[in-house]
Amino acid sequence: MSKSVYIAEKPSVAQAFGAALEHADNEKYRKADGYWESDNSIITWCVGHLVTMSYPEVYDEKYKKWQMDTLPFIPEEFKYEVIPSVRKQFNIVSGILNRADVDTIYICTDSGREGEYIYRLVDRQAGVKDKTRKRVWIDSQTEEEIIRGIREAKDDSAYDNLGSAAYLRAKEDYLMGINFSRALTLRYGYNIKTYLGADKGVVSVGRVMTCVLGIVVDREREIRNFVKTSFYKVNAALAIGDRNPDAEWKVQPESKYDQSPALYSEKGFKKKEDADALIELCKQSADPLELTVAKAEKKKETKNAPLLYNLAELQNDCSRFFKINPDETLAVAQELYEKKLTTYPRTDARVLSSAICKVIDKNISGLTNYPQAGVYAKSILQHESYKGIAKTRYCDDKAITDHYAIIPTGQGLSAFSGCSATTQKVYEIIVRRFLAIFFPAAQYQKVALDLELQLSQSKELPGGESVPYKEHFYSNFKVLSSKGYLHVMDYSFFKKKEKDSEGENSAENEEQMTDEAFFEELQKIRKGSKIPVSGMSVKEGETAPPKRYNSGTMILTMENAGQFIEDEELRSQIKGSGIGTSATRAGILTKLFAIKYLNLNKKTQIITPTQLGEMVYETVAISMKPMLNPALTASWEKGLTGVAEGAISEKEYMDKLDDFVSRRTNQVKENNYKNQLMQRFRTIDQYYPEAKKSSGSKASGAKGSGDKAKTSSGKNS
Repeated sequence: MSKSVYIAEKPSVAQAFGAALEHADNEKYRKADGYWESDNSIITWCVGHLVTMSYPEVYDEKYKKWQMDTLPFIPEEFKYEVIPSVRKQFNIVSGILNRADVDTIYICTDSGREGEYIYRLVDRQAGVKDKTRKRVWIDSQTEEEIIRGIREAKDDSAYDNLGSAAYLRAKEDYLMGINFSRALTLRYGYNIKTYLGADKGVVSVGRVMTCVLGIVVDREREIRNFVKTSFYKVNAALAIGDRNPDAEWKVQPESKYDQSPALYSEKGFKKKEDADALIELCKQSADPLELTVAKAEKKKETKNAPLLYNLAELQNDCSRFFKINPDETLAVAQELYEKKLTTYPRTDARVLSSAICKVIDKNISGLTNYPQAGVYAKSILQHESYKGIAKTRYCDDKAITDHYAIIPTGQGLSAFSGCSATTQKVYEIIVRRFLAIFFPAAQYQKVALDLELQLSQSKELPGGESVPYKEHFYSNFKVLSSKGYLHVMDYSFFKKKEKDSEGENSAENEEQMTDEAFFEELQKIRKGSKIPVSGMSVKEGETAPPKRYNSGTMILTMENAGQFIEDEELRSQIKGSGIGTSATRAGILTKLFAIKYLNLNKKTQIITPTQLGEMVYETVAISMKPMLNPALTASWEKGLTGVAEGAISEKEYMDKLDDFVSRRTNQVKENNYKNQLMQRFRTIDQYYPEAKKSSGSKASGAKGSGDKAKTSSGKNS
């Protein structure tokens, strides 16, 4: 009797498939070493990657020693091998896939490029022949979704382009990592080693990680080179009812200061004396001092619920709310997925598919027993507000590549109490973001006041006529008239003062949030109204440098690499192709921290470069500067997407890759910039005085990066 094999990416996923099949088909599985078997089927699993690309010395022993004359290293046929630590499980899986009584293989690895790669490596290494291969593509691990995925499984040949893109991504990282790391280490590694007093000076280079290092170093240098500039604004305290809100002066063509060199900007002065002089002019021009309403605008504003979470947005919010890094967020999201609480986490989409919209009430129904937000789920069901969701911006099949946004499944709540406090909080923000899209927009009422004061001084016009100067002050007010979806966003873990997480209490556009009682006073104000001024003051400000990246904003920056590209046409071409993928970005950052090229402040999640990191940056900048350019990295990622979509052939991509690696490697071989590099190293020194105090700590840091770089440069750069 022929049997089917279900191969998952890890044991926990295999367990979910086993439970679904037992329930749906009344199967009874017998546990064995590394697999489960019933009368009709077998369930087995990988443990992540079982197979990897071989090191160069496997091709020829001469490559074991790093030498310039063996570069560039670009094999015609790539070799693969079983990872020693998981050989036992590989042998089990290989034996099962090749069993004579097995005729169909259901590929149940993660539904994405990397999951496809994991299985195809195993299939290739195991030499599987004459089997039917079916691809199971699911968005969650609920029983219904697993059974649907099995029932609708396509022949795996439908995913050949995705598989090709997966192989090319690995070859790209492998070739760039090995060739560039070896070439730069051989050329400049000794300089780094001796300068830091380290045991080793390996330069670890990777397609994505070197670009990320460049982004962080460039931002740090922007901050260093920033020069603060003070400026002075003039505020008038208005007497409205029992309140004294501020109105801010802004220059206009009627102003005495129009186009004046004394201005820092349209809202302030370079010197305090000039701001004081304006106040004195105003006081001399009116007694009692009051402003006339030149314009009173009253309008309504709506604010819709934000789009749903993709992995990058979730990682950003978790960094912001809980101070956990992207790798930790991904681990939590994976845990929620495996416990059937949420859908597949490694997604770039922030919308739903039209298919899931048709049955979305099931997800909502399951949340009615969720303590933190069950009342909102019940309200949505009662009012049937989910029925029109397919016609909103929250549903867009064109914006989905592999998976729709991360949403709660409405299942798995029995496992919720066993989750850590952080995991429970992450689940809460996913649930609230999801439920919010079924609620109305928040409604605001706004009042914008343009207030003027006619000065006692006048300006001469051509022809001898004189016109009094007028100074204008502006004040904007905002009141929340209907909370709408904001009802749902009242996070249980925030203290009252923190409940501006969605921005509803922010000073966006310099609007002053107020209450309904005071807003009624504002509504009475009309054009021509006179408003007393209880006082005027000078407010000193200063320009601020750009902010350092934190772990969350860095993930979003990697996702939106196009922001660094000045050329509009190129920027539009790579739209949607960031640096790395949702599945790899967190790991790239973690590696940069591990090899001590970047520092992560665990309390604030702020990212800064290390001295070693800056030295590597300079080494790359002087030798192969394009590797630091986000546009290059994003264009490679776009090329991989093109392969996955069938728009670019595997050969076309590989030819381009071979040419790039060969040219850049040969340029390093042909040029020597050691003297210029040492000058750059000395310039960097001044920013790391603490590192100078302890050569021992520097040596250990450099050694750690070198050991790690040598291990990983060829296989996961």
